[in-house]
Amino acid sequence: MTCRLDAAALPPQPPRAAAPLPAALDWIADDLAALRAEGLERPHRVRSGRQGREVDLDGQTLLNFGSNDYLGLAGDVRLTKAASRAACAEGFGAGASPLVSGHSQAHELLERALANLLAVDGALTFPSGFAANTATIAALAGPDDVIASDARNHASIIDGCRLSRARIGIYPHRDMAALDALLAQSGSVRRRLIVTDTVFSMDGTVAPLADLCELARKHRAILMVDEAHATGVFGVRGSGLVEETGCADGVHVRVGTLSKALAAAGGFVAGHADMIHWLRHKARAWIFSTAHPPAVAAAATLAIGLLAEGPHRRRELLERAAGFHERLSRSGLDVAGATTQIVPIIVGSAGGAVAVSTRLAEAGLFVPAIRPPSVPEGKSLVRVSLSWHHTADDVGRLVSTITSILSDRADS
Repeated sequence: MTCRLDAAALPPQPPRAAAPLPAALDWIADDLAALRAEGLERPHRVRSGRQGREVDLDGQTLLNFGSNDYLGLAGDVRLTKAASRAACAEGFGAGASPLVSGHSQAHELLERALANLLAVDGALTFPSGFAANTATIAALAGPDDVIASDARNHASIIDGCRLSRARIGIYPHRDMAALDALLAQSGSVRRRLIVTDTVFSMDGTVAPLADLCELARKHRAILMVDEAHATGVFGVRGSGLVEETGCADGVHVRVGTLSKALAAAGGFVAGHADMIHWLRHKARAWIFSTAHPPAVAAAATLAIGLLAEGPHRRRELLERAAGFHERLSRSGLDVAGATTQIVPIIVGSAGGAVAVSTRLAEAGLFVPAIRPPSVPEGKSLVRVSLSWHHTADDVGRLVSTITSILSDRADS
């Protein structure tokens, strides 16, 4: 049986600006015009079919370098079947928050699988990685506390820090001397929290975890890390950079996502059993959100099991990424110190990044433009996300095409 959605059954898209905005919202038109003028308007794309080596966007088939599907599992039929079995057994919707009646057997199995993968006491799952970060940070810190946050942390970490109402210190990206000084000058506070991504989503750089653990010990701080782009990719078991670097004893709180290498949806926080039990009483996004569908939890649980069966996928992915870095460096391109499967190629202006992304699409390659507020002003880029699906020929084609496009821009 062929599985596809019936696009013809979709209602027609209403024409843009079919009616004037209400007076109370007329400022939106000016804001949208300003975004267009600054090259910051985002496209609305529709994907047909599954994520994979290729992607169909708005009817155009492109070689896909714009997905977080690092292990190539997003379109894997094994996950589809696991989700179908769970939906058959438990229904699709969870129906309630986890504290009421939404926590199903599928969720329980997933949380146990996560705890086993990370070799910790327990785990708590959330509807999204964003929710996991905002809820956990706001639970751990409050107005009497200090949070030290890397300048390149994800928006979910930034928003979690703001929600906490703690005093926030932003240290320059991976600058441990600045972090040490920030913590030393924090004065008399109830708690100190250091929070960082392990793999930075716009940079492809990694956090200096051993140094962070040492500073956390020195300043009696809680160390919280977000492994969103590392889970499934790094470590002997695939649990992330905490495992890869041997820093598990120094990291107190581990957050991650189920939607990238694990190809499902949702987020999690993991650590000591008492902390997990405490978060069940304090993490507002967990307490007051309906649990995500049991079918999604079942798919994520299966993906965790596949990590043990397919270690070659993460090994081959990282080997391909290393080769890609080397080829780009030989071509003289600025990848801003990236060392992972995420590779930014700095363009500069927002308009320039969009132009490069458009040229790549014309050549059959999907590489999205990343612009403020995702990156600082003047640092717009095109971001390559490598997947296990990609071949050496795919990577070679990408390098030659990017090099040609940027050479043309330099000559014009």
